[in-house]
Amino acid sequence: MTTFSAVLTDLLRADAGRPLVTFYDGRTDERVELSVTTYGNWVAKAASLLVDELDLEKGQSLRVDLPTHWLGPVFLGAAWTAGLVVTRSETPDAVVCGPDTLDHWAARSDDVVVLACALTPMGVRFTDGVPPGVHDVGVEIWSQPDAFTAWDPPTGDDVAHDLDGSPVTHEVLWTAAAAGTLVTDGGRLLSEANPASPPGIASFTEPLLRRGSLVLVTRAARERLEATYAAERATARFPA
Repeated sequence: MTTFSAVLTDLLRADAGRPLVTFYDGRTDERVELSVTTYGNWVAKAASLLVDELDLEKGQSLRVDLPTHWLGPVFLGAAWTAGLVVTRSETPDAVVCGPDTLDHWAARSDDVVVLACALTPMGVRFTDGVPPGVHDVGVEIWSQPDAFTAWDPPTGDDVAHDLDGSPVTHEVLWTAAAAGTLVTDGGRLLSEANPASPPGIASFTEPLLRRGSLVLVTRAARERLEATYAAERATARFPA
């Protein structure tokens, strides 16, 4: 398999109801669990928002400027479904950000398509709204459909990301995931890494390709981390 859509389709056919991404925030005690089906629905909604509502096109770039959060894997999947290139550039075509960097990107909304996530439970809206020119994901994503088909879907030869400064194609991305050693087939990886970062991207792609799952934890004390590892029956961790 050389594209995200092929990987996700395989997961949906294998066991659509099982957990795929489980998120813990140690400070807020938030726990969100997305099954394969629920994750796929979120990806479809996000891709439709990016393409059908905001007119982004295959080959354009998206910066996922979010902290460690379950919406990171959602927007990675949406970008790769639509054929967008995930980037860390300061001049992307579009950016999805959180509250901490909202003001920075809002000031550039004339040149960059800016989507903002409040990062509150289940992706709800900003309580006080967002600045002019910014799209509140918690408002606009809910009206999007649970299915999305790209008009010109990416192939293995198209670029998936350039997070480390050099373009990585979809085929190279998933070939690396197949060769990775973070998790065994069907395993459950507990990770503290941001999936949208250069070191963290494998913590997301490897479990997907190996029909495993990701337990994503942020801001947790060591004792809480160990308890989560046991409670979620994780089989590996990253960083090791």
